[in-house]
Amino acid sequence: MSKSIQNGLDLAARLLFVALFLPAGIGKLTGFTGTVGYISSVGLPLPTLGAALAAAVEILGSLALLAGFGTRTAALALAAFTLAASFFFHAYWAVPADQAFVVQLLFFKNIAVVGGLLALVAAGAGAWSLDARRTA
Repeated sequence: MSKSIQNGLDLAARLLFVALFLPAGIGKLTGFTGTVGYISSVGLPLPTLGAALAAAVEILGSLALLAGFGTRTAALALAAFTLAASFFFHAYWAVPADQAFVVQLLFFKNIAVVGGLLALVAAGAGAWSLDARRTA
């Protein structure tokens, strides 16, 4: 594969993750009370702190991926966050059978996102990033 195609795909991968996480993080901030309520509804402790941390991880992680700055760390943080969120908020094994299909779909979608983020951890940001400029 040519270097320019590889660089473009690296950038596209980062931007697609940003498209998922940045709106979610902003939504947590703009609907903070609802986010706290949702976290409370699954019985997690310290829901206000959890909502603030979730918003911070999604927004700061997205901005890091956008710039390609600290990409491996940001992708790892987003992967850990997404994996944890999957078990608490998409527990398809604990919902009524008529709801299980959609919740299971969301759970495994998140697991696939974790896989993509781990690939980004392994590969790094690519040449079109601040990480590449720092190491050059």
